[in-house]
Amino acid sequence: MVILRKRVTGLSRSTLERFVSRARHVVRLRDPVNVLVTSSAELKSLNRQFRGADKATDVLSFPSPPAERRQVKRIAGDVAISADIARENASRLGHSVADEVKILALHGILHLAGFDHERDNGKMARKESQLRRQLKLEAGLIERTHSRDRPPARNRSTA
Repeated sequence: MVILRKRVTGLSRSTLERFVSRARHVVRLRDPVNVLVTSSAELKSLNRQFRGADKATDVLSFPSPPAERRQVKRIAGDVAISADIARENASRLGHSVADEVKILALHGILHLAGFDHERDNGKMARKESQLRRQLKLEAGLIERTHSRDRPPARNRSTA
């Protein structure tokens, strides 16, 4: 399920649902994913509540506990995306906000599939880069973060 609490130019709920379905398929994530596109204020609140970080972020991933995945109606987890930060990133990087939301969704889905760029010695970065090309997207989060000398001020993702 996709919820667009904040409108994104060029991106409808059905378009994002189709992208999430394709991304799940290429990541080989069987169970459905919920995606929320909302404000930076809401991402800040979620980040504070679940990660103890009192700041806005671009994307957060919340994998379902293993016990819940065994239930009849399974879900891989939830991804929350800041439309505000997506807009800033897109402007700075020269691509559409719709593409940026897709890049963030892919990143979150990879986390739901068990990837962790903070601990995997580049495995997630390589996978994200490969899938980004396959899905015809611009530079991914890990790739563009590591390509600069300094990390972006408000762009750090996920659990």
